[in-house]
Amino acid sequence: MPTSDADIERVRELVAAIPPGRVATYGDIAAAAGLSTPRTVGWIMRTDAADLPWHRVLRANGTPAPHLAHRQLDELRAEGCPMVDGRVDLRRARFVF
Repeated sequence: MPTSDADIERVRELVAAIPPGRVATYGDIAAAAGLSTPRTVGWIMRTDAADLPWHRVLRANGTPAPHLAHRQLDELRAEGCPMVDGRVDLRRARFVF
């Protein structure tokens, strides 16, 4: 089933709702949006997230996308996001929708 405009808008709303210093995983967002896979969230983020707090969306293990790691971790650090060994401490930082 193709991704609808409503799916895209729902993902955008969820990402926009993540407060500073908190994060969500692609899977968290997919579940909250009723999508079947986190990959859809990744596709939406890659194509339509320039105006969103994209840096607050992480992989399931609390690590950033490898090609954005330095920039993403710097942004999260500046917001006071708790980290351990180069990854976000999801137990403390995860935002629950």
